[in-house]
Amino acid sequence: MRVIVGSKNPAKVAGVKRAFSSFFGDVEVESTEAESGVGNQPFNGETILGAVNRARNAYRKGFDFSVGVEAGLFEFPHTLTGYVDFQVACVYDGERHTLGFGPGFEYPPQVVRDVLSGREVGEVMAELTGIENLGKRFGAIGFLTGKRVVRSDLTEIAVTMALIPWVNRDLYGIEP
Repeated sequence: MRVIVGSKNPAKVAGVKRAFSSFFGDVEVESTEAESGVGNQPFNGETILGAVNRARNAYRKGFDFSVGVEAGLFEFPHTLTGYVDFQVACVYDGERHTLGFGPGFEYPPQVVRDVLSGREVGEVMAELTGIENLGKRFGAIGFLTGKRVVRSDLTEIAVTMALIPWVNRDLYGIEP
């Protein structure tokens, strides 16, 4: 099986590879830059659209699937900050796409305030932690959990959720 990921981010590519390998065994995964069509810091439905656009824009003949992954803030009541970060994955076969979400978490209140004023999470977290390229390594989640959960884990879970219809084709009416 051949899969192309609409991102060069090593954490995203690693998570995609683990998710596909867990179902399909030996999987060849390549990566390419793919436009999301949304802002650098997506919110709510923009996050989903970004994942879908990345998957569609990455798709190439010769690949069984393309994958788009986008992280963004979703408004949520009953939270400390009013927002929860989710990683969204889209798996696309050239005709159909399926979606999956990773576990959500809250950023510290100051991070959310800065993001709402127009800054990107990555920039704010780099200042807060002193770690450059945090999102390409273990991610903000890795910092906040003491590396108990890292960004590639969130990607793996989101992609696994998006793969559910593909590995249960009969239940979802998807022809092989």
